[in-house]
Amino acid sequence: MKLETSAMARENYFPTAIYKFQLPDAEAMNARLLALIYAERDRDQDGIQRSNFRKLGGWHSHNDLHKDADYVSLVDAIHGAGDLVSQDNGYHKAYGLRIGTMWSIVNGPGSSNRAHIHPGCAWSGVYYIQTPEDCGNIEFIDPRTQNLMFQPRYQPNKKRPKHCWTKVNFTPQPGKMIIFPSWLYHAVAPNLSDADGRDGQRVIVSFNLSQRKL
Repeated sequence: MKLETSAMARENYFPTAIYKFQLPDAEAMNARLLALIYAERDRDQDGIQRSNFRKLGGWHSHNDLHKDADYVSLVDAIHGAGDLVSQDNGYHKAYGLRIGTMWSIVNGPGSSNRAHIHPGCAWSGVYYIQTPEDCGNIEFIDPRTQNLMFQPRYQPNKKRPKHCWTKVNFTPQPGKMIIFPSWLYHAVAPNLSDADGRDGQRVIVSFNLSQRKL
């Protein structure tokens, strides 16, 4: 029996949501943030080594930037984005997604971030401040390990449907914010920028969000 397309219905369950935001008029705020982050790095050259590599020039600040009044504009924007995520997922209105930890990362040419997750929270995110060309895309990896065990043969020279992807990459842009489940493995490709000095460094702020009673 040959079935027609009209006889088929596909239902998608257990999705992995990744949210993207573009902050309006972010240039002035980014300039202030850039100055703050470089000042912090000058005070603490070693920083914290997590998923980046000190020998390759990666730097990671302390985790309490959200408690600094100088970051209030960014904190407000992150909480606003968190409210939209809560609304989209039908979360209890008495609870909001609020920052538990927030830090900055500076990745110079050659530096990258290994694949990792963020335990102990619900959602995580990244906000891009300075992103020279070829500074390293963020990559998210299919969390269904069993789906990676066997890959079907797809039609050559044809893009796969999104629900068949095993990886997805996003190009960093100043003013862009990405929020994703904290359990989702992600990595950052090496910074291959040819720009000189600080102009070649990728500068971001990352954060973790958890539900808190409002």
